[in-house]
Amino acid sequence: MIRKLIKQMLAAQSLSALTVSLCLLIDNIMICRFLGVQAVAAYGLANPVLLVIGAIGSMLAAGVQVACSKSLGSGDRAETNRGYSSAIGLMLGISVLFMVSVLLLRDPLTVFMGAGKEGPLFEQTRDYLTGFILGAPGSMGALVLVPFLQMAGQSNLLIAAVLGMTVADVGFDLLSALVFHGGMFGMGLASSLSYYAAMVIAMVYFLSRKCVFKFSFRSITWKKIRELAVGGVPALFGMASSVVLVFLLNKILMDLDGHEAVAAYSVLLSIGNAGNCVSTGIGGVSLTLSGILYHEEDASGLKELLRLLPRYAVLLGTAMGVVLFAFAPVFVGIFIAEPGKAQTMTIEGVRLFALGLIPCCLNNIFKSLYQGTERVRLTEIISVLEGALLPALAAFLFSRFLGVTGVWLFFAAGELLTLCCVAGYVWKKNGRPVLASAPFLLLKDSFGVKPEDLLEKDIHALDEVTQAARAAEQFCLDHGQSPKTANHMALCIEELAGNTVIHGFEKDGKNHLLLRVQCKQDQWVLRFRDDCRAFDPVSYVPQGTEDALGIRLVMAMAQDIRYTYSMNLNNLVIKLQDQRG
Repeated sequence: MIRKLIKQMLAAQSLSALTVSLCLLIDNIMICRFLGVQAVAAYGLANPVLLVIGAIGSMLAAGVQVACSKSLGSGDRAETNRGYSSAIGLMLGISVLFMVSVLLLRDPLTVFMGAGKEGPLFEQTRDYLTGFILGAPGSMGALVLVPFLQMAGQSNLLIAAVLGMTVADVGFDLLSALVFHGGMFGMGLASSLSYYAAMVIAMVYFLSRKCVFKFSFRSITWKKIRELAVGGVPALFGMASSVVLVFLLNKILMDLDGHEAVAAYSVLLSIGNAGNCVSTGIGGVSLTLSGILYHEEDASGLKELLRLLPRYAVLLGTAMGVVLFAFAPVFVGIFIAEPGKAQTMTIEGVRLFALGLIPCCLNNIFKSLYQGTERVRLTEIISVLEGALLPALAAFLFSRFLGVTGVWLFFAAGELLTLCCVAGYVWKKNGRPVLASAPFLLLKDSFGVKPEDLLEKDIHALDEVTQAARAAEQFCLDHGQSPKTANHMALCIEELAGNTVIHGFEKDGKNHLLLRVQCKQDQWVLRFRDDCRAFDPVSYVPQGTEDALGIRLVMAMAQDIRYTYSMNLNNLVIKLQDQRG
């Protein structure tokens, strides 16, 4: 099931990673085509401020993934709604405050970015900043809503929102350039309007009755806001490091080769960030699934996750790297049509950037995994090493000998060095070199349930339901439960799992149900997870009849029963008091 979840989530997560970079990519193309190389340099100088919007939005999105994966893992729907309401409220407050602050301080910010105090470069940088910052609520909102769409299984709507944003941005850019002649302000405003277009499309689901998340002002709590902020800190570290890195590299490049080098770096970042969506997507999958599995104390699931994800990382990193390397002249030509120094520098930069995609994908897996398993400090350290310290150091050192070419090594060198640091840390923690994936989890020995206290059955057909029920009954008896309790539990499994197979499974035979029976201290936990259409069996238990007798018997003994539907999966968790005979 984990393999299926990874495949199901990866495309949507990678596509959602384009929500920020896609508009910036389109703007860069339009600016190059209609306004020239100096305008691209102005765009590049404005980039650090623009990335702050992405940093805050990514922080909130990561906080949502951490906090809501925890509540989803425990089946707490009310807590998930508190996370949803608090995230929306916090996003609106921060984005509006940030927008107003930048508008008031746009002139000194433009000077600080290195555009000078006056002249065309100063004016173009300030104008783009002004137009783009008006879309801060839409940009942050798009990022924050992505994990909720993912958890609700609305991948198609997510794709529609991204496509709608892309079409809107192209249309508004063309209108600005060809009709209104809005210059850099118009280009920035076009991005703002396209983000709001994506928000409007996404709200089709969130304002509908079928939305699984319920917004309420009463659900906004300081406790949940703090949890979202704390959960998103590692992502903020990573994005803040990126802001610092862009600022530093702009300074180095301006000193080395002037505004043409800064323009080349701006184009390189646009192409590189678009290509890097695979690593961002795989990091999002790692964060969401590791958070859910960790709070379910599913050690075997975490091991399976970390066994599979690096394979996808190498595959996707290689594929995207080959595409960027081979088609670098074509991609760069879309931005800079005329051959010359700027075009040559950018092609070289894109090809060197492509070499770092595989280690970047692997780093994002580990960074997100450690965040999902509550090793926040380790995630923060990796974020700083990968995002700023090591790539900036590599760019500075290599530029002393290789000039601009040395700067282009920042990404590949930084990612590779970071991966070596992670491997070295795991080596130190394990006391020996590590080749297998499981030791990278860094789980405590006490984590999870002992193998002898856990029963898992993967059910694909009706005849396997009876086998699973009998195995669960014997499992209960072996752990000292009374025959009556063991029989009741077997009846519950037979009816719940049987109804799922009969009424939920499609005829193509691709559905399956994962049954997990866990004995922990003085409590028993039954978890049913299937990939059928959304259905809450607890709400439909017939009353006053002999139907579903096994279910009602177990529910009468249950301490807690929780149902959630997330990531296109039904999740039913039943907790029972231990009744040893």
